[in-house]
Amino acid sequence: MHEQVSVLLTVIGPDRPGIVEAISGLVSENDASWVESRMARMASQFAGILRVTVPSQKADELMKSLGTLGTRGLRVHVERDDGVRPNDAPKTIHLDLLGNDRPGIVREISRVLAAHGVNIEELHTECVHAPMDGRELFKATATLSVPPELSLDKLRGTVEAIAGDLMVDVSFDEAPPKR
Repeated sequence: MHEQVSVLLTVIGPDRPGIVEAISGLVSENDASWVESRMARMASQFAGILRVTVPSQKADELMKSLGTLGTRGLRVHVERDDGVRPNDAPKTIHLDLLGNDRPGIVREISRVLAAHGVNIEELHTECVHAPMDGRELFKATATLSVPPELSLDKLRGTVEAIAGDLMVDVSFDEAPPKR
């Protein structure tokens, strides 16, 4: 059996039918397996990130094929993942944030997280209208990778300390392990 490697692809360009079909066709033609992806339309643009696995001897050919998506008006970045992981297994936690929308919320929260060595594995944000008065609310959910030596109570306290200044509510939950 041949060793499998991961190949990561990011793509952005004007949204139109057929983008995912074009990507999946190249993946399939190169004997690769679609493992995980996040794709969305934002404004009038398509944006996506994708991880596929492929036999190591076919990785370069796949990467070259995926690069041809640029001829379809898409900006493409393809990278091979070396699979290096840290030795100490981090704790995975889930963060929810909700508050009045204003500039700087993501910056301030991410600054505190980075200062404590916390990695943001996944981040979803959106602005929604408050049900009663229609104000713009900023909503964020994140999956965080916390160093094993950092206590959840210490992280919670630090984030909650700035949450008051930002006028947002923040909650943490220990996330189930990824499958």
